[in-house]
Formats: sequence, structure tokens, C-alpha cells
Amino acid sequence: MTQIDHQVHSISPEFAGSRIFKFLAFLYGIAAYLVFFVTILYAIGFVMGLVVPKTIDTGPETPTAEAVIVNLLLMTLFAVQHSVMARQRFKAWWTQFVPRPIERSTYVLFSSLSLLLLFWQWRPLPTIIWDVQDPDLAVTLVTLSFAGWVLVFISTCLINHFELFGLHQVTNHLVGKEVTPARFKTPLLYKFVRHPLYLGFIIAFWAAPTMTAGHLLFAAVTTLYIFVGIALEERDLVDLFGDDYRQYKQRVSMLIPWRRSA
Repeated sequence: MTQIDHQVHSISPEFAGSRIFKFLAFLYGIAAYLVFFVTILYAIGFVMGLVVPKTIDTGPETPTAEAVIVNLLLMTLFAVQHSVMARQRFKAWWTQFVPRPIERSTYVLFSSLSLLLLFWQWRPLPTIIWDVQDPDLAVTLVTLSFAGWVLVFISTCLINHFELFGLHQVTNHLVGKEVTPARFKTPLLYKFVRHPLYLGFIIAFWAAPTMTAGHLLFAAVTTLYIFVGIALEERDLVDLFGDDYRQYKQRVSMLIPWRRSA
């Protein structure tokens, strides 16, 4: 790191290592996690049309073109923020200003806020694409959607839920514990598909007894973004784990468990 790089740090190393900063960073990490937790619970209600005050199919109607443009802009904002801030090159630059212990929490907070903005400003497109009339089939689809969300939560727990959402980092920093280097592992579901978390989202978004044009737009664009995100994420994983991840890609399918793991 150059001398100029050292000068752009907004927080001095002395303060970053102080007890006050460690405690404030811990509180910040908890706050960011709570915002995330509220956001993901709201997301379930938003997509499934349950409990929350504004869902994917409610809100004031606007002209179709306006609704499509606004919704696409909202999803693009989330996609750009979520992808750019996750890249290693951005992290190397970003941590000149944001201390490493709270970098992940900051990423989680920004992602949550961009999603909350999407929920708030989403424009419904109420045209019905399909509407399942059979009550048994409708219940099956709702159950499948719930199962998708459960798969999302299980997948995060298998790869360290609290590290993924920043709490692990701020807790380690608080107690003065060194962060252990990333280790390649494939627990349980990851032996059958490389991205069970993303599979859960796809199931949750598409398993709908009533599919409106707005819901379809959301499901289609987010699914497209998932595939783009997988490509970017796997490029980073190959850089991080090398041949271990290359062999994993050859052995295990991306989303559908059609290949038997060795």
C-alpha cells in the first residue's frame, strides 16, 4: 500500500483497535443484522402477499410503462449495489474508508436498504398471468414457496449464517479474536448443488398460485440476476480456492441436483 493510500483512511488504526470502537462496531453489526432480519421477513410477505402492508400486488396503480420502468430501475439499483460491493476489487478500495470489521455489516445494511426502497416504491402490475383454481394445487404451490424460503435460511446456516451477515466479524473484533482464513467446504446441501441458497430464492419467487404481471416481472428479472450473480461469485471463488473449486464445479451441478457428487 502506498503512502497516499495510508492517508485516505478515515479512521486511525489506534482508534480502530480501541475498546470504544470495538464496542461501537459490535452495536453497528447488530443493528445492521436486525435491519436485514426485518427486511428478509418483509420480503417473504411482500412476495407471497402475506401480512405486510404493501405486497408485490398492492399499491396505487400507475400506467404500465411507468410501472415497468420504475420497477426495473429499482431492481437494477439493488443488483448493481449487491454485485459491485461484493467484488474483491471494490472491497480493497472500500476498506480504505470503512474498517474491515464492519465492512460486511455495511454491505448487508446497504443491501437491506436498497431492498426496502424496492418494497416501498414498487409499482403493481395487476394483470393476471395465471390463477390456480384448484385449492389443493394452490396450497401445494404456497407450501413450495415457503419451502423455498426455508431452503434459503438453511443454506445460510450451513455456510455460517452469522459470518455471511457480518455478526461473526464484529464479534471476533470485539473479543480480539483473529479472523480465520476462508476454508473451502461443502456441507450437506452443497454436496448436491453448488448454490442451494439461490435455488431457494428461485423456488420462492416462482411458486405462486396467482401470478400477476408484476410478480412475473420480479421473478424473471431476479432469476436472471441470480445467474449473473452466480457467474461473478464463482469467478471470485475460483480465484480464492483455485483447483478445489474448479473440481467442485465439475462434480456438482449449479442448481439442479442432476449429477451425483463423488
